Amino acid sequence: MAQVLDKPVGSKARPSPAERTARRRAVLEWIAVHSLGVAAALFFVLPFVFVLLTSLMSDSQALSRDLVPHTWEWGNYKRVLDTPGFLTWWRNTLVYAGLGTVLTVASSLPVAYALAKFRFRGRNLSLMLVISMMMLPPQVIIIPMYLFWAKQLDLSGTLWPLIIPMAFGDAFSVFLLRQFLTTIPNEYLDAARVDGCGELRTLLKVVVPMARPGLAAVALFQFFYAWNDYFGPQIYASENPGAWTLSYGLESFKGAHHTDWNLTMAATVLVMAPVILVFFFAQKAFVEGVTLTGVKG
Repeated sequence: MAQVLDKPVGSKARPSPAERTARRRAVLEWIAVHSLGVAAALFFVLPFVFVLLTSLMSDSQALSRDLVPHTWEWGNYKRVLDTPGFLTWWRNTLVYAGLGTVLTVASSLPVAYALAKFRFRGRNLSLMLVISMMMLPPQVIIIPMYLFWAKQLDLSGTLWPLIIPMAFGDAFSVFLLRQFLTTIPNEYLDAARVDGCGELRTLLKVVVPMARPGLAAVALFQFFYAWNDYFGPQIYASENPGAWTLSYGLESFKGAHHTDWNLTMAATVLVMAPVILVFFFAQKAFVEGVTLTGVKG
């Protein structure tokens, strides 16, 4: 009792050597992990920073070794927007990416729902066919597809040969949605059917609200693909500058301004900005949708 009273009031026991070692190790691990994270972030961010800074330089400084603009030339973006055809490329890209995304999601969802929740003969074979279509490069079928759209339907010089097929589903979107829909418990669907809902109403009222992360992931994948697509517009729309998209028009812009790197970088920023903004605001739903697609097969 006397030994206890002899201790100063409010004193704390010193940590043991093992505790100090554990704390030191935890601090070192925290520093190592965050250092790697910062290094990886810089690896991905610095190219965008370089493009942005170069886009704000003058014509002469863009060809120098300077990394920071002497004067911030915001007028470079106006010069790019005033380029004949640039706003047309922007409009065509929005139509291609926006309409294509809506058609792909709307057509792929019923197929994915059937493969995930219906029991019918040949379901596994149908799923294997969808997976096999994912492995087929588009270059393999481009010649017969071009002959069909250009020679039979006379749609060359437009973006319709790229937009119309999206109304019939996409193998990757079907597979991704199917994987997500398998995570939805069948009890919710059975309860809706007991209440008198048909399959279409069950899909719209029950499945769609619960599948929003998966739908967001599919929509973002399709939007990014269409926005950055260069191969398709080059094949079908190259002969008509009025149907060019940003990805194909940017190549023409670069050729016309091959020494004006500030204007080329400004055009590149204008092409990248919508994609970055869309992903920034939808990244939570995108990550959640991609994560949950692998929970259950």
